[in-house]
Amino acid sequence: MDPSRRGVLTATLFSAALTVPPFSSSARAANDPVSPGKATTRIGASQVASVRSMTERIANILDEFGAGHARPMAAAFLVNTVGPWLRAQATEHVKRDMLAAASDLTYLTGWMAMYEKAHGLGQTYYTKALKLADEAGDHVTYCRTLRGMSLQASNLRHGRMALELADSAAGAAPSAGPRLVAFLRGQQAHAASMVGDRHQAHTRLREAEAALSQADNRRDAIGGYDQTAYLFHVSHVLMEEGDLEGSIQAMKQSIRVQPAQERQGRVHAYALLAQRQLRYGHLDAACDSWARFLDEYEHVSSVRGDDHFATMRTDLAPYSKARAVKGLSGRARQVAAAKA
Repeated sequence: MDPSRRGVLTATLFSAALTVPPFSSSARAANDPVSPGKATTRIGASQVASVRSMTERIANILDEFGAGHARPMAAAFLVNTVGPWLRAQATEHVKRDMLAAASDLTYLTGWMAMYEKAHGLGQTYYTKALKLADEAGDHVTYCRTLRGMSLQASNLRHGRMALELADSAAGAAPSAGPRLVAFLRGQQAHAASMVGDRHQAHTRLREAEAALSQADNRRDAIGGYDQTAYLFHVSHVLMEEGDLEGSIQAMKQSIRVQPAQERQGRVHAYALLAQRQLRYGHLDAACDSWARFLDEYEHVSSVRGDDHFATMRTDLAPYSKARAVKGLSGRARQVAAAKA
């Protein structure tokens, strides 16, 4: 598959009736999950380390510069390097490790496709990541991918599907560490709030908070979960419940503790905060948040960021004569010109 065929890939449709492949109890590393073909090379631990390192670097580029820059790199590396390595000769141990590393990168690529609103493509990557994780016997990536699929469903307002996937992810990880537990419970809370289950939503939030308090301070490049992410979920749950003021306060707290390198996350968070502040009737506060959004957005290549920029202009158009909006409009024109 040529990673440059963006139009073809983006046209893939998201399915709300997807059948999720179950996780098997044993790895089947000897089977080739990618494609048949004669293995012409032999790989070892160094190639596995290369995939892990590349995945971490792509994740860092994603955080700082956006999925628009990071996803093409990931797609090309998967096709041109990881694919041949998955077909190469290797010991059973190395092949399992390579499958697990490939699953991680495939999950990340699916997450970026989802973020860029190529939802059918994202779902395809997620499904492949599940299969690779199953082949590798990698329980963590399998559960993490299910959780990513739940997030995608929630972004598309498929609440019941989001909850089923989130519960499946949690159910498949009974012995997960505290950070992964928090990662899974937070998404369960959001999904439960979407279907109106307030009791389950707040129970899951408490479980996420408790698990996070037991986690170490390590920052995971893939599938990390921290106080920023937890408060982001709190904000989502409160928003689903109609507590607009509480949602705004939680989002402010989430941004306040966000690591400096997570620029793409701030683009999204400031946009959501601004939209909610305007809905609450706080025009000046919304303009201030939109200004902070622009400070981050000008450095990031992101379809979702572009959508937020368009939303900002649409939402503020009725207030064009307000002083705060006039000041913001000039800055918005400068950013738009720089990105043209």
